Amino acid sequence: MAKVLLIIAPKNFRDEELFQPKEVLEGAGHSCTIASTTTNECTGMLGATVKPDVNVAGVDANDYDAIVMIGGSGSLELVGNKAVLDLFRDAKEKGKIIGAICAGPLVPANAGVLRGVAATMFPNPEYIKKLKSLGVDYVEKDVVVDGRIVTACGPKAAKEFGKALAGLL
Repeated sequence: MAKVLLIIAPKNFRDEELFQPKEVLEGAGHSCTIASTTTNECTGMLGATVKPDVNVAGVDANDYDAIVMIGGSGSLELVGNKAVLDLFRDAKEKGKIIGAICAGPLVPANAGVLRGVAATMFPNPEYIKKLKSLGVDYVEKDVVVDGRIVTACGPKAAKEFGKALAGLL
């Protein structure tokens, strides 16, 4: 089946936004690889610890069918990370599925890949203002699918987010 790359921040990724979509995707027969800016242990906002499989700097978009940004406050640390932004640009160029949840949509938006796309995110007015300033058509919904791009508003939509991704794969 399909190969999915799940990108997390080294600190303060949102635990259920990683584990629930991963469970849904693997349950649908897809393989998931966890990436971060380090391969050292990463810590979620709720205390989960994860050792990423790969460093995002060494990832080739050709190796995956979908590239997904996991949310949480730590994801904001990646909005300026060149390797992560380049990966999202490459994924978009190659027609890969792109996903982002919670504050995570600010990362691909900052890469320019959500310009002109209907998307949702965590309903923080500051985040939404930034998202709109990057040319994104913000929609206030739990999960939004626009073409090959899936976005979700946060933890409460994590399972539905996983199902939407699996549906596109």
